[in-house]
Amino acid sequence: MKFGKLADISKVDFSLPPDPGATVSFLEKLSQPAEKPKLFVGCTGWSMKEWNGKVYPKTARTKDYLRYYAEQFNTIELNTTHYRIPNPETIQKWYQESADDFRFCPKIPQTISHSRDLGYGSGRIISFCEAIQGLGEKLGHSFMQLPPYFGADRLAVLKHFLENFPNHIPLSIEFRHESWFERPDSFEKAAELLEKHQVATVITDVAGRRDVLHQRITADTLVIRFVGNNLHPTDFQRIDSWIEKMREWFEKGIETIYFFPHEPDNLLAPEMADYLVKKSKEKLNVITRGPDLNKYTSNDQMSLF
Repeated sequence: MKFGKLADISKVDFSLPPDPGATVSFLEKLSQPAEKPKLFVGCTGWSMKEWNGKVYPKTARTKDYLRYYAEQFNTIELNTTHYRIPNPETIQKWYQESADDFRFCPKIPQTISHSRDLGYGSGRIISFCEAIQGLGEKLGHSFMQLPPYFGADRLAVLKHFLENFPNHIPLSIEFRHESWFERPDSFEKAAELLEKHQVATVITDVAGRRDVLHQRITADTLVIRFVGNNLHPTDFQRIDSWIEKMREWFEKGIETIYFFPHEPDNLLAPEMADYLVKKSKEKLNVITRGPDLNKYTSNDQMSLF
């Protein structure tokens, strides 16, 4: 993930900003969920041969990666859908090879998110939604990553998109263009649209763009994308801060959070996820699970004797 990355993070203020007034007001209207809130933690893909012997068995084959991944994590930021809409056979395979509590969070195809009209009239939105419906109860939150050039001057395009997106498909949106955050009213107008349509925000915590750490909540579910720096000590300090923030939000009525730790080239994301889940189990009263990074290492060692 190149967006917002910095080579030198020594001068970055990684503290979490206070909740804006609109988030405070939104949280005040929430009621407590009937069940424990849920925290889903995952990475950005399962096709990582470098994880053999750690996340997967040492001799794991590529075709089995999803099954092993879904044993270790309970969600995934599904980037493959950003490049093509999966066919029904692929969807069925994903469904069958994942655990019962697993949730897929597919990224909206770039043919939609990066088009001038956000795919309106092309038929792609319907095709995408029909495809991912095949995931059934394992469909988490689809999310749309607006391109860096989609600015606040295109609010009307976003409004039209939200009015026509199928409301039975859970959706969250990530804003990137600086103009959304240069004036508070610009982003708030967009956030009010999302709140009206029960669409969640994506909150991004990345070194080089602290403005996208907007903390604006618009639904009882939200997506957090956390970009670390090769397990630098500040990565763990930041996760500790997020644990406290999530505790506050869960106690005020947030039902579900999807949290995706990113590390360079995805190599160390499991370690970050492991730390997050362990701390969450200590500090939060939530339903969650995460990787056992000793599971297959131990098995491989025992097989030698």
